[in-house]
Amino acid sequence: MKIAKLFLIATAIMLSAVYSFGQTADEIISKSIDAVGGKERISKIKSIYTESTAQIMGNDASVNTTILNGKGFRSETEFNGSKIVQAINEKGGWMINPMAGGITAQALPDDQYKASKDQIYVGGELFNYAANSGKAELLGLDGDLYKINITAKDNSTSTYFIDDKTYLLAKVVKEADMMGQPVKITITFSDYQTTDFGYVIAHKIDTDMGGNFSFSATINKVEINKEIDPKIFDMPN
Repeated sequence: MKIAKLFLIATAIMLSAVYSFGQTADEIISKSIDAVGGKERISKIKSIYTESTAQIMGNDASVNTTILNGKGFRSETEFNGSKIVQAINEKGGWMINPMAGGITAQALPDDQYKASKDQIYVGGELFNYAANSGKAELLGLDGDLYKINITAKDNSTSTYFIDDKTYLLAKVVKEADMMGQPVKITITFSDYQTTDFGYVIAHKIDTDMGGNFSFSATINKVEINKEIDPKIFDMPN
């Protein structure tokens, strides 16, 4: 009887594993893209502009972000009376941070650029990752989240966690360098809402840098296909 019970348990575990991992990384990513609007709809998005409120180290801040698909990402943060600007394009990134004594634009270190460069794409790194020479590997289930490693063409890696029921992206974990020290960045997404365009966006984004720095942002306004001047992503002279 004991052997029979063990056999039943083992069979149940095996069937559960087959059911859970029967899908490939490509299939899960495809379903995740469908969950936020689908490839056809996303391919029609040229730009996304958002306005958010944020909590940074217990202080309120306002954050405006602009994405021009495949061309650039720019964020402007009003915090403690200072305006912090960070921009990324196809070639590199830069920042103006008065709080760190930077009143002029400074180039982002290569490691920070690599950790951020996928932000220039609508849909993020998952959308068209294969066309961008990326590779996906399904690592299994972490609770109720599919765990997928994406390796970019420069060999940088990111780990994506996708809900096994809704197929919405729950979080991303990246490795970066901050002042010469390795940092694990965890970005968590929640409160997904459908825009007028039909594109589904997380309106709550929490970022944790392993205790060094963390902040939470809530999106209040979204504009899709707003006219954007690509020069705003160029580093000022």
